[in-house]
Amino acid sequence: MKRSKSLKIALMGASVLALSACEEPQDVAIFENADQCSQQDGFDRASCEENMQLAKEEHIRVSPKYTSVEDCEADFGSTQCEIAPVQTSSGGSVFMPLMMGYMMGNMLSGGSRVATQPLYRSADDPKNFRTGDNQKVAGKTGVSKVPANVAKAPTTKTSTVRRGGFGASAPRTTSSRRSFGG
Repeated sequence: MKRSKSLKIALMGASVLALSACEEPQDVAIFENADQCSQQDGFDRASCEENMQLAKEEHIRVSPKYTSVEDCEADFGSTQCEIAPVQTSSGGSVFMPLMMGYMMGNMLSGGSRVATQPLYRSADDPKNFRTGDNQKVAGKTGVSKVPANVAKAPTTKTSTVRRGGFGASAPRTTSSRRSFGG
């Protein structure tokens, strides 16, 4: 390849990185439940409940999945896991962390591009909410700003951890890798 052509490609790649790094932080609202949301000024009960339900539906799709409750609890804490409404290919149970809250677009900002999604707390970082993609969101509830990449809907993860827990180099049913809590 000619030097000028490779330089153009390198500059285009740098431009894309610069643009994605400059995305404006997004206003979000983080709540543990719809009651907490509806008590916040500017948030109505119907919207809080609707967004909580959307997050619950996403929870099934995007939460980390484990083949044993012990592996799930190693990452999220004792009694912080539940049986997922899906099974392994061999018909066994799958476990996922409990949803600890949800994030939605800030209704006060007048139309938001933020995806409503479930939030989790890991055993080794219990003070912070995290997305299903393990993006740190915030340590408190209420209105906050988060990086644009955190505000986007998490990707569908279909991998199931067989052993070793989140963050370990355990074999998975797909090649997807995640690390939760730090």
